[in-house]
Amino acid sequence: MSQELIWITGASQGIGKALALAYAKAGKTVAISARHSESLQNVADEAASLTGRILVLPCDVTDKNQVITSLNQLIEQERLPDRVILNAGTHQAMAAKAFSADTIAKLLQVNTLGSAIPLEVLLPHYLKQGSGQIAIVASVAGYRGLPTASAYGASKAALINMAESLRSELYRSGVDIRLINPGFVKTPLTDKNEFDMPFLISAEKAASTIIKGLSGKRFEIVFPAPMAIAMSVLKWLPDRIFFPLINRGTGHGR
Repeated sequence: MSQELIWITGASQGIGKALALAYAKAGKTVAISARHSESLQNVADEAASLTGRILVLPCDVTDKNQVITSLNQLIEQERLPDRVILNAGTHQAMAAKAFSADTIAKLLQVNTLGSAIPLEVLLPHYLKQGSGQIAIVASVAGYRGLPTASAYGASKAALINMAESLRSELYRSGVDIRLINPGFVKTPLTDKNEFDMPFLISAEKAASTIIKGLSGKRFEIVFPAPMAIAMSVLKWLPDRIFFPLINRGTGHGR
């Protein structure tokens, strides 16, 4: 049996980088993509002593032509990947007083279309062969609307709904759609946050949880457990309780 081939987008830093290194340590072949080839090469250099291989595949996942070219290149050099983790994303807080449609568009472009475009390119291949796993990285921030997250949360909520819709339609197709909903993970993006982040975990811990989850059967991989429980409670709270509670709890009620 050939060595497992995994393609990870948004792999130059944070969770994507940690996943690539963890899979390479486990002896897998990992294609890593992001816009900046130099950052990707740094990840590959870091993995040089590991038992697996890392293939640098620069790609802007918001550009359909680049995604098609990258997938074709990977197929020519190796084959169709067994597993794809769509992890590309960015974050920008946006207060209601500074509400901007441009900010919404920016985050939807990267976070939502950055997964939708690779899905459009990949799905015909996987449906034709009747197998393959595609994991979509969203966030627990997509569960309910939170202060200053009207752009980020909207982009992640769209991913959650998209993943659920695809999973329900493709349930018996052999194509394995998965949803990954992290809480706060220490990455260069979260380093910019100016507020306390409850239950913060390392990117390496997040990667370990994701890898274990993707090898199992559950559709949704959500972590860390305390954050997952807290957000699930908020998800089901009645509006008359949720809005005053979250307003006060985040300091917006003062």
